[in-house]
Amino acid sequence: MQQKFENHIAKNFSFLIGKNLLLATSGGVDSMVMVNLFHKLSFEIAIAHCNFQLRGLESFADQNFVQNFAETNEIPLFLTQFDTKAFADDYKLSTQVAARELRYNWFYELLETKKYDYILTAHHADDNLETFLINLSRGTGLDGLTGIPAQNGKVIRPLLIFSRSEIEQYAMDTSIEWREDSSNASDKYLRNKIRHNLVPILKELNPDFLTSFCKTQAHLQESQEMVEDASIMVYQQVAKQEDDQIHFDLNQLKKLPNYKSYLYQWLNEYGFSAWDDIYDLVDGQSGKQVFSSEFRLLKNRDFLILSPENLEDEDEEYYIFKDQKEVNIPLNLSFSKVSDISLVSNTTIFVDEDKLWFPLVLRRWRQGDSFQPIGMEGKSKKVSKFFKDHKLSLIEKENVWILCSDNQIVWIVGLRQDERFKTGNRTKKILKIQLE
Repeated sequence: MQQKFENHIAKNFSFLIGKNLLLATSGGVDSMVMVNLFHKLSFEIAIAHCNFQLRGLESFADQNFVQNFAETNEIPLFLTQFDTKAFADDYKLSTQVAARELRYNWFYELLETKKYDYILTAHHADDNLETFLINLSRGTGLDGLTGIPAQNGKVIRPLLIFSRSEIEQYAMDTSIEWREDSSNASDKYLRNKIRHNLVPILKELNPDFLTSFCKTQAHLQESQEMVEDASIMVYQQVAKQEDDQIHFDLNQLKKLPNYKSYLYQWLNEYGFSAWDDIYDLVDGQSGKQVFSSEFRLLKNRDFLILSPENLEDEDEEYYIFKDQKEVNIPLNLSFSKVSDISLVSNTTIFVDEDKLWFPLVLRRWRQGDSFQPIGMEGKSKKVSKFFKDHKLSLIEKENVWILCSDNQIVWIVGLRQDERFKTGNRTKKILKIQLE
């Protein structure tokens, strides 16, 4: 496996040579083998370990294991701990989604602040198969069947060519120690159900199933590239950009034998999901429209017009002055000075008052707004992307208010505080803001 890995890196990831690499390491067999392989090839590596505190003492035992390994092998180590359950509850996320958001936010922060070039994860061929089956079971387009990408920006997955059994055999042959995650034995999660019950049957029917699957997925990826190329060429014939709108010429569109496939390819990235309604627009009455969370598709005579969905009363603003204790319109907000921080939630935040410029402004969100979600120091995010990630409906989005200080977002009220205004060790005045 070591020689196969070395050849794989030389052929497909030669750009990693000489770079500073951050290896996501849980302590499990996959990540410990990845560390071993890169360490043997004398790459400049560091280990990043997240303790999600989801398995009690076992989580801290994993942390200690990784820490001892890094110290013994003189590998730089970065550790962090998350209250994943509280984060998931606060922001109404599943535990898995919450852990992923916390993990990758921290990884990107390390890349920026510690000057590392890439983050590497230990996903392998069996992970790819499980992801394929999960997407297949939920109903997906071609994108969902092409698997986990070997590279996604700064995230590299160098073990995708190896099976779980290859990795485990290498670990035993080279006496690599690792930690077993007890949650992997549970069928609580869909991925584990597929891993324990479905994949063994497929491998029993065809002992080389994983190899065949990898070949099939390579063909799917090639097909996806062809689809994307064709989509771009046809798009240039059918679509025209006008300011912030895209106009699709229906006369040209309906000449295509598979126009529904092209519409899906073009509109999927805008968050649409009601595909039957969209296809009906082609022959529907002028004035009909379909919405995604951020965009509107309007039938206007011989065109479909794609545009951002504008909020009503976008320019409506309310001012909040220093020492004002409450606001009753358009929301019920209270402001109080406190000496310490109690429970932070979606409806209660604590800010450093000295960082605020008064009067504060309460307004609707606007296209182009961005902020720094708390926990993402130095990394901004578009409010529209935040809404998309949290799957807000059009009605929910229209009811969102933004609290601003000097044109900077302090709080997406009821959803997320901004990192820049949080309290810290040097905070002298703590202002508690609560949504009643």
